[in-house]
Amino acid sequence: MTGTLINVGTILLGTLVGTLLASRLPPGIQERVLAGLGLVTLVLGVDLALEWRQTSPLYVLGGVLLGGLVGEALGIEDRLARLGDRLQARASGRSGADPDHPSTVSEAFFTASLLFCVGPLTIVGAIQDGLTGDYDALATKALLDGFAAVAISASLGAGVAFSAVTVLLVQGTISLAAGLFDQLLAEGSEALAALSSAGGVLIIGIAFKLLDLKDVKVGNFLPALLIAPGLVGLVSLVD
Repeated sequence: MTGTLINVGTILLGTLVGTLLASRLPPGIQERVLAGLGLVTLVLGVDLALEWRQTSPLYVLGGVLLGGLVGEALGIEDRLARLGDRLQARASGRSGADPDHPSTVSEAFFTASLLFCVGPLTIVGAIQDGLTGDYDALATKALLDGFAAVAISASLGAGVAFSAVTVLLVQGTISLAAGLFDQLLAEGSEALAALSSAGGVLIIGIAFKLLDLKDVKVGNFLPALLIAPGLVGLVSLVD
């Protein structure tokens, strides 16, 4: 888990730097940073979404549609928002949500968590670290995530730091159980392609929100990250 621990450290450091910079940036500059982050996030999402070319787009479509229905039924987006409100209230000493000070904690946490945990580098790097102790891939990812944490926290606040917990849990679990995931999520596998593509679709949704185009409630689509590769596995069993 060496690579994961390095990754967690760079995210926390990047959050600290970004939070300190935010207080020194005029509103106009902060808006430009947020817009730039939204554009880059959109490009990243499209790039990942195109992973469907390595599998059937039906897996991705089915995963996203079914995931949205499940997430809506569970109210995942609302639960994340309430969690952010509680964290914001505790951090500021207020009780409950304040309409005059809308919480950005849940948005920062969710945005960063999805960006840092979706993608082939996360899965393959964690498996390599767990099986062979080679954490070069995760070290590279850690550097990229650190710079991204600076940009996100400068725009959305210190809630990005909570994404370090998500990274620790996701990458740490994959590394510790690498033997189980080695074949299913091996580099170039259909399941990994479906997972990455579904994640790319969700990241595009985040980009829409960052660019203030439309809030598609991406949180409710999170189950797609399990359903899309699960459909691949289910079809392979039938075949």
